[in-house]
Amino acid sequence: MYGLMRSLLFSLPTETSHAVAMGSMDIAHALRLDALMGGARLSRGAPVSVMGIDFPNALGLAAGLDKNAEHIDALAALGFGFIEIGTVTPRPQPGNPKPRLFRLVEQQAIINRMGFNNKGIEHALGRIRQSRFKGVLGINIGKNFDTPVEKAADDYLIGLRKAWPVASYVVVNLSSPNTPGLRSLQYGEDLRRLLDQLKAEQLLLKQADGRRVPLVIKIAPDLNTDEVGLIAGSLLEFGIDGVTATNTTLSRVGVENNPLHKEAGGLSGAPLCDASTRVIKELHQALGGRIPIIGVGGIGSLADARDKLEAGASLLQIYTGFIYGGPPLVREIVEGLAQ
Repeated sequence: MYGLMRSLLFSLPTETSHAVAMGSMDIAHALRLDALMGGARLSRGAPVSVMGIDFPNALGLAAGLDKNAEHIDALAALGFGFIEIGTVTPRPQPGNPKPRLFRLVEQQAIINRMGFNNKGIEHALGRIRQSRFKGVLGINIGKNFDTPVEKAADDYLIGLRKAWPVASYVVVNLSSPNTPGLRSLQYGEDLRRLLDQLKAEQLLLKQADGRRVPLVIKIAPDLNTDEVGLIAGSLLEFGIDGVTATNTTLSRVGVENNPLHKEAGGLSGAPLCDASTRVIKELHQALGGRIPIIGVGGIGSLADARDKLEAGASLLQIYTGFIYGGPPLVREIVEGLAQ
């Protein structure tokens, strides 16, 4: 059924098909037809406890699919153990000019240069409060495109403060390749200064209301072993609660023969799988298992999911794999990992 639906959706312009797909899921959920979508049953998953949070299962939806938190209930009904919305910024922004999203169907990949298009964090918070979802919710925060990199911490602190009352955990996105200068925050003193400010604010917020909201840093796959080690050292130094590995890649390995490979932006999907798993493995070794890893990047099967877990991930997320595999992929992974 999903294969037929995907064929119809892929006949539409890419962003149009995304809107149609999300709207269709909302309608199916409202009509209580979720079972027809072919997702997993939460009762068939294997619960895990990570960062002090109890997850119904280890598979989550990565940020990017539901940027504005407008489809949480429908997505959660497909059997995900957790949902991550965003990336959201302090102020609304349109993102980069269209076209900015490209399917590389033969390689089961996507290139995007969306540029953190979103309606702003206040809109997302309003939609979260309107939803019925009571599960684990991550909020992925970023900086506005016109905020100078040297003042990026200001935007991240705004995002952390606003997300705090409703988020199960907060992800600081330092690794999108589509916001100029953003990835520089992954390195050296820039990273240490940012982590210092974020941890200080996390402590203040916890003291104010008693809630514990883990802080997670999202990193890129385009890192060598030494860079992974340096990042790991900073995460340990400041007691960061978790790390998401990885974001999209600037590499075009595996898609060189596709005419769309020259499009600017981050590549996700199957060609990213091995690079992401490598970073997870190196990061796990550098961290010594002291900080949990959310593994994401190219997961398109149960075997891919198991590879990420064997490399050192404690949790998993899918995005592009979900576009190509749909709710049946959620069922395959969630129920497969429970066996």
